[in-house]
Amino acid sequence: MIPRYTRPQMGDIWTEESKYQTWLEVELAVCEAQHQAGEVPDEVMAEIKSKAKFDINRIYEIETEVKHDVIAFVTSVNEFVGDSGRYIHKGLTSSDVVDTALALNMRKAGKLIEVELQNLHDAILEKVRLHKDTVTIGRSHGIHAEPTTFGFKLSIWLEEVRRHQGRLKDAIDMISVGKMSGPVGTFSNISPAIEEKACQILELVPAPISTQVVQRDRHAQFIWTLAVIGSSLEKFATEIRHLQRTDVLEAEEPFTQGQKGSSAMPHKRNPVGSENITGLARILRANSLAALENIPLWHERDISHSSVERVIVPDSTILLDYMLSRFTGIVKGLVVYPENMKRNMDVFGGIIYSQAVLLKLVEKGMSREDAYALVQSHAMSVFNQEGKSFKEALLSDTKVSDKLSKNEVEECLSSKNYLQNLEQVFTRLGV
Repeated sequence: MIPRYTRPQMGDIWTEESKYQTWLEVELAVCEAQHQAGEVPDEVMAEIKSKAKFDINRIYEIETEVKHDVIAFVTSVNEFVGDSGRYIHKGLTSSDVVDTALALNMRKAGKLIEVELQNLHDAILEKVRLHKDTVTIGRSHGIHAEPTTFGFKLSIWLEEVRRHQGRLKDAIDMISVGKMSGPVGTFSNISPAIEEKACQILELVPAPISTQVVQRDRHAQFIWTLAVIGSSLEKFATEIRHLQRTDVLEAEEPFTQGQKGSSAMPHKRNPVGSENITGLARILRANSLAALENIPLWHERDISHSSVERVIVPDSTILLDYMLSRFTGIVKGLVVYPENMKRNMDVFGGIIYSQAVLLKLVEKGMSREDAYALVQSHAMSVFNQEGKSFKEALLSDTKVSDKLSKNEVEECLSSKNYLQNLEQVFTRLGV
């Protein structure tokens, strides 16, 4: 965990105090459902509501003896409630409380992540609109390919974040279920009606069917979703890391007043935030694997998942919450260098426009094979710095000039034609 940077409200969800408080909410919801069904007398319910609380230190003390955290919790509550405490935990098994409470806290965490994801979306959208027409080179295999715009590059991020917003909503819905169905899920000492009412009070949906536990494919989907979001953040961060390289320097992270890049080299401005995001994404992916391993439990349940979830659920939600917050700050403060983008586009004398020349020659009647060989030969000579620009090499070749006029060659060597349809894509995205 990284408490130095964690927003307090996310960290608060996973404190021991919060855990037991949520357990108490579940217990009281069941009592209230039973009260409304006539199973708990009015005066008893009133006493439970007024007295029910717990003492964490006392829970730890009891657990030391009984070796069971839920029993220790219920015992502590009953010490406050007194005789009416016999109605608390009536018909329930431990996982009824633990799994339902975990759903409540995972939902709370998911909702906070939704807010951070929206913040990132809005920050990217602002940069997209600012740089829709900022021309830069597109790269494939890390090699110059064809012109694009920086806003278009960022639009890829924007749409990806929007997909994540849908995935996260689905994952929150998937985990927002409660269960109060007893030791093997058969409602042996509690009715489905009580479960439905208690879940309604907690604003959860009853799991349609359960064993002693809510099935862990739900939790795996949630943790997997966090890992996928984190992997996209790594993808975005990796792009910034490449663009910030000294020999590229088309964009870089904000470098604040007084910040230092190296203990030895005062000139350094390193992409440390993006590198941090890259590393933390690995933890999220590792945690998603552990969540998948939790799905195959023995029979109606075993406890192998419990210890895992005590680590991966808080850690994953806290990590992603932090990652989103930090990366949003990077996007907001991103420094863009359009002049360097233009410089890098021109560094090989215009060979990035080779496809336009190829297609124009084909249009004029040359076979594709001959046109490709001709254009490639001139592109390679320019790449190898044999003295001419791509334009000069083409115009000096009679095989080209027999097919294309000077104006047609110059028209091919312009980014305008490459970018003419981008506005339609921006319109699709609503930017």
